[in-house]
Amino acid sequence: MTLRLIISSLPDLIIWNTLHHFLMLVVAGLVVLYLKYKRKVPIYLLDFACYKPPNSYRLPKSMFLEAVFLNKLDPDSIAFQIKILEKSGFSEETCIPSSLARVPIRKSLPLAVEEVVTVMFSVVSDLFKKNSINPKAIDIVISNASMFCPTPSLSSMIVNKFRMRSNVMSFHLSGMGCSAGIISVGLAKDLLRVHRNSLALIVSTESLHLNWYTGKNPPMLLTNCLFRMGGAAILLSSHKEDKSKAKYELQHLVRTNKAQDDVSHACVYQDVDSENKVGVSISKGILHVAGAALKENIAALGPLVLPFKEQLRYGFSIICHKMWPTRRASIYIPDFKKAFEHFCIHAGGKAVIQAIEKNLHLRKQDVEPSKMTLYKFGNTSSSSIWYELAYLEAKGRMKRGDRVWQIAFGSGFKCNSAVWKCVYDSKFGIANAWSDISSYPVEVPDFVKISE
Repeated sequence: MTLRLIISSLPDLIIWNTLHHFLMLVVAGLVVLYLKYKRKVPIYLLDFACYKPPNSYRLPKSMFLEAVFLNKLDPDSIAFQIKILEKSGFSEETCIPSSLARVPIRKSLPLAVEEVVTVMFSVVSDLFKKNSINPKAIDIVISNASMFCPTPSLSSMIVNKFRMRSNVMSFHLSGMGCSAGIISVGLAKDLLRVHRNSLALIVSTESLHLNWYTGKNPPMLLTNCLFRMGGAAILLSSHKEDKSKAKYELQHLVRTNKAQDDVSHACVYQDVDSENKVGVSISKGILHVAGAALKENIAALGPLVLPFKEQLRYGFSIICHKMWPTRRASIYIPDFKKAFEHFCIHAGGKAVIQAIEKNLHLRKQDVEPSKMTLYKFGNTSSSSIWYELAYLEAKGRMKRGDRVWQIAFGSGFKCNSAVWKCVYDSKFGIANAWSDISSYPVEVPDFVKISE
């Protein structure tokens, strides 16, 4: 009887065991998938290229001043621009598109397009040629130019010029200011982690032609004195196999947006003046706004990169400051030199670089790439941090394992940080933009008299 019961229950036992094994396999598969997708896909920076304008595009200070006089500006506007240029920290090598060297300046859409495609196509061609990249291998294209958004978009122009695939993902970012380069890296990072084993091309530039201000409003004239021609193309990958040939691996990307604050939102603002001329106004309080944005950005980035001892000292100083405010104890500034070997601070202006140097207790050599980029190229907007990285490579300072912090500021107001780790074993070559690297660094005077 017992034997008969056992035999009769065998099918149920077999079914149960089969179901049990199946469920175990499903669970194991889900665990494997979870672990696979939980682990962040590494993002590699394979290479980048920076635009070097021809010598014929140079804008010596004397030429700038001559154009100012010939465009018949009032004496106060002329005096203001001379004052800014004398303290700018610029060399005689900064460049503007040839269309702006004409007197009087005549703005047109075709000339603006000619300016941006000259920069974009040049740097992308250099990048592809240097790395033997077939344009059809590109899966994602991201362009950014804050003040120029034509139709078709700049990214579409790149796709058309280089005959990329019909299923390439194309994006253009505008209105993001000088921090758009890191925002583009953030967008590429997210896309590369969703679309694994892909290549992303980022092109960062700015258009000066249509945005050259011809009025008399000093806050708007400031942009003419600061911004110059430039651009960069960056190649990112989520292919595991690309680690062996990559230069850097992305460690962290932290974005801070202060647009909810009215003062921050309005400190860099496109508007029309009393004569209905369009320009971008930069407020006098921009350094204070940038400092507040940087403080928030550092608060988010610090725990990710700083050694525990530095975090502890910083936290302890805040507690003391809160508990005994009457003692006027200063809050400890973490030593970021213990987290990074190199710094690429957006070359927005001499005052911006000096303020960060002072507040973060950096050394002269830490801000040298930013100062030399500002000196040679001026403020090239979102691409400036790539000229600075190219400077570090050209000077032979970048070594495997080194960490570099890119900091960029932009309208809105935004402060964005990207942290890269060098994974490159070979010797870095000298980028075309810094072919005269042996001449740098140079001593930049605080003041250069310009004769009227």
